[in-house]
Amino acid sequence: MDELTHFNKDGLSHMVDVSNKTNTERIAKAKVEIHMNSNTLNKIKEGTIEKGNVLAVSQVAGIMASKKTPELIPMCHQIPLTSSDIFFEYKDYGIEIESIVKTNYITGVEMDALVSASTAALTIYDMVKAIDKTMKITNLRVTYKCGGKSGEVFYD
Repeated sequence: MDELTHFNKDGLSHMVDVSNKTNTERIAKAKVEIHMNSNTLNKIKEGTIEKGNVLAVSQVAGIMASKKTPELIPMCHQIPLTSSDIFFEYKDYGIEIESIVKTNYITGVEMDALVSASTAALTIYDMVKAIDKTMKITNLRVTYKCGGKSGEVFYD
């Protein structure tokens, strides 16, 4: 097993020193699913949710969240993001959300993509929870990353 890097010599948490790394283009993609009943899904598709355009609000929330990741996850580095976007795909069970985050920096953006995707899903949940008590958010995962010494890795 690889050595865990978020612990110092005394076994306490610390922010990993990345000062000796070089800038490379780094991309991370994350996905999450939100399951809902078909009536809820149809109302989202039709744009008839009283709170507004659910996917538009969710997209903005996901993008904003990617930029706030180091404020939420204690050991994450502040990364100058060059791009962040959210994409939606309707499925039989509900909606699959994909977050794609990019930087040209010394460390990766997997956490930023995960926070982005999960926040987009939570926003959908919040906007339609009054009409669907059965929703569930599942299967949050990194599906792709590239850049740095790991190169290109496909997870999904």
